Amino acid sequence: MRLAQTSVIYFISKFIASIFGFVATIYFTRTLGEEVYGFYAITLALVSWLGIVKTVGFGEAIVKRMSEDQEPDEYLAAGTVIKTVLTTIVVVGTIIFRGPINEFIGQPVAEFVILLLIVSIVNDLVKSALKGQRRVHIYAPLSTVRKAAQSALMIALVYVGWELSGMLVGHALGTVIMSIIGLWIVKPKLVFPRWKHVVGLVDFAKYSWLGNMRKKTFSEADILILGLFVPAGLTGIYAVAYTLSEFLEIFGEGIRTTFFPEMSKLSAANDISLIATLTDDAVTFSGLLLIPGVVGASILGDRLMLLYGPNFGIGHWILVLLLSALLIYTYTKQFLNTLNAIDRPDLAFRANSVFIVVNIILNIILVWQIGWFGAALATLFSAMIGFVFSLYYVRQFITVSFPISEVGKQWIAAAIMGVVVLGMRTALEESGTWLLTYNSVFVIFLVSVGAAVYFAALVVLSKRLRRVILDNVPFDLVQK
Repeated sequence: MRLAQTSVIYFISKFIASIFGFVATIYFTRTLGEEVYGFYAITLALVSWLGIVKTVGFGEAIVKRMSEDQEPDEYLAAGTVIKTVLTTIVVVGTIIFRGPINEFIGQPVAEFVILLLIVSIVNDLVKSALKGQRRVHIYAPLSTVRKAAQSALMIALVYVGWELSGMLVGHALGTVIMSIIGLWIVKPKLVFPRWKHVVGLVDFAKYSWLGNMRKKTFSEADILILGLFVPAGLTGIYAVAYTLSEFLEIFGEGIRTTFFPEMSKLSAANDISLIATLTDDAVTFSGLLLIPGVVGASILGDRLMLLYGPNFGIGHWILVLLLSALLIYTYTKQFLNTLNAIDRPDLAFRANSVFIVVNIILNIILVWQIGWFGAALATLFSAMIGFVFSLYYVRQFITVSFPISEVGKQWIAAAIMGVVVLGMRTALEESGTWLLTYNSVFVIFLVSVGAAVYFAALVVLSKRLRRVILDNVPFDLVQK
């Protein structure tokens, strides 16, 4: 299967999953309010950070070693043993410190934290196994199943009155459903790993664990720090803005997830030139949706946030800042992906170290001084610094540069879109059309128009995009 086709499958699957999450989040925020959603977001952020301790890079190590096609079952077995031991340690620690955990979050949720930690281990292993087998096109639809199950179960439990507990239990049960299906697909063999398999994982994980921490720092450090300095309601609005911005990153994430095992295999064959080509492709198209997202959020962000409730409009510019940060961050992740694929996690470790230190320090200082806008600014500034370091380290091994021309065309197409959408919004609001009565219809209409204008303009502007589209259309369709 062509890599672009696999990326598209990943994108479509994640897109559908995000729609489930989008609808569910609107239901939760409108039913329970921004404060309860804030407690939910802080709980998941804490689980995610505790997950670093139980993972310490072994997920990426399993993907890397399995993708090399040398004793993959043994490496999966070794990873299972290691992660089970680490998870047990974290669960025991959570039990011991359940009092401070409940106090920090503001709700008695320590038991739910333990539940989510336990179910996550099998899910993590299934995810790593599918990626290591280069079956991303299967993993992505499974993620959609997980999100759909989570959303349905969470909504049902909230509807019957479970509120925050229902959201957390539904989240865990949806993960269990995906894990069971995934295990049936992976069909792991019962083998006994040897010490060399443990060493092979440790050699990679001792550097890649910081990549996990970098991800959590970008997506959850600000949530945890906001939990210390601002009310849960503002944290909830911030979390919604981040979730909404992350929705537009799924195409770039699809490229990164699809390309890693392929570049890892090429690295084993020492095919550096093709790795450079794939890196250039990844960086070129990873911001395909985020660029118009930044422009569109600047114009429609206030109305978009109001979909979640009357108090969410104040998150408009938080959304714009987070989208801008995520755009830069997605380029950074593509370069770090290449470093890990060519088995240089030590250099990715250095770049991640700088990013993490800067992000945490800036988050603490800026949130303390200027509130929740400080968290968004800290994320943006640290993303810029991470980009510079990741590009610098990749260039030590691969001849690659930032594709300014192609990315510039994406910005031009987004600017054309912005002019059209702003003009239509202004005209419709001045005319007093019936659409204004239904904010959701108004937003969907303008977003649809904007998307059509953006992609039409980009297809005209970018010969490279036209070639990629034609190369990945089924042959019989082209013949017709």
